[in-house]
Amino acid sequence: MSEQQTPTCAACKAQHPADAGKGALWKKLGAGILLLAGWFLLYKQLLPFSNWLVYDAMGLAQGGRLGSTLQFFAYDTPKVLMLLVLVVFFVGVLRSFVTVEWTRRFLAGKGEFAGNVLAALLGVVTPFCSCSAVPLFIGFVTAGIPMGVTFSFLISAPMVNEIALVMLYGLLGWKIAALYFATGVILAIAAGAVMGRLKLERFVEDWVLQIRAGETDAASPAMGLNARLRFGAEAVKDIVGRVWKYVVLGIAVGAGVHGYVPEGFLAHIMGADAWWSVPAAVVVGVPLYTNAAGVIPIVQALLGKGAALGTVLAFMMSVIALSFPEMVILRKVLKPRLIAAFIAVTACGILLVGYLFNAVV
Repeated sequence: MSEQQTPTCAACKAQHPADAGKGALWKKLGAGILLLAGWFLLYKQLLPFSNWLVYDAMGLAQGGRLGSTLQFFAYDTPKVLMLLVLVVFFVGVLRSFVTVEWTRRFLAGKGEFAGNVLAALLGVVTPFCSCSAVPLFIGFVTAGIPMGVTFSFLISAPMVNEIALVMLYGLLGWKIAALYFATGVILAIAAGAVMGRLKLERFVEDWVLQIRAGETDAASPAMGLNARLRFGAEAVKDIVGRVWKYVVLGIAVGAGVHGYVPEGFLAHIMGADAWWSVPAAVVVGVPLYTNAAGVIPIVQALLGKGAALGTVLAFMMSVIALSFPEMVILRKVLKPRLIAAFIAVTACGILLVGYLFNAVV
């Protein structure tokens, strides 16, 4: 057959674009499966590698304080970072379907309680940090979403996010992760409902109400597969790039607690028997500047030393949902009375969660 009679691969693809598209899709699917398998195999080797590194290669004694500290750090650091990369990528791809504008349209016009529930659930899959607090809040207020619904989102987004859940699952198991998810969402719904009943709209800064929502989203429902995968990769670069330092710092602190804090000391300070332990944990947690990535390794170490679950949950919630830097950012759009009401309502809910779990667990 002559060269003129034989169609090139490019010509075949041009004549059958659907087949070419399916072939590319299968290649990407196969590559994704191989990457996931490699990730899983590497993940399973982290524990034996950390034991070999600390106890064999470094020659430290098992059960010693230094060895225990270094083994904790050597195991948990790559473990948590690998979990973050995997989950943030898939959540990033998911978020390419769920844009800020779609969120506004979805929440606008809903009944107040239904809006609180939906806003709290949406907050779980929406990243929230100080850099996004102001534009999100402005967008929600100018879209006519009720104040209580907005606060349900404001509470759940930082506190019950994908980072918190995957780290809790990886470090403490699915039961603790599910427990935290349920209590965090319920707290966000209840606190938002209370805030809505207080009718505090007049305490939003005047300039916010004069703005019309108009910012565009980086994501679009019309994206193709390649664009969505790039969006997930960008989410990993952005989110993991911002939190990895907190992860390492938090694990380092947790490793120090795990290895050097005497048994029973934290159990006495943060135990269920001391009535003041829960409010003390909340007071200590508020001024700390960290996030779920930084605080959860510390939570793991505290629980390992015998601290009460309810007290530790209260500490964790206060760090994530009521941090002082977040309040400073929100001051740009909220008047002091509204910030004070938000702190009071959320803190009461956190205290209730702490006492409840100390009583029943």
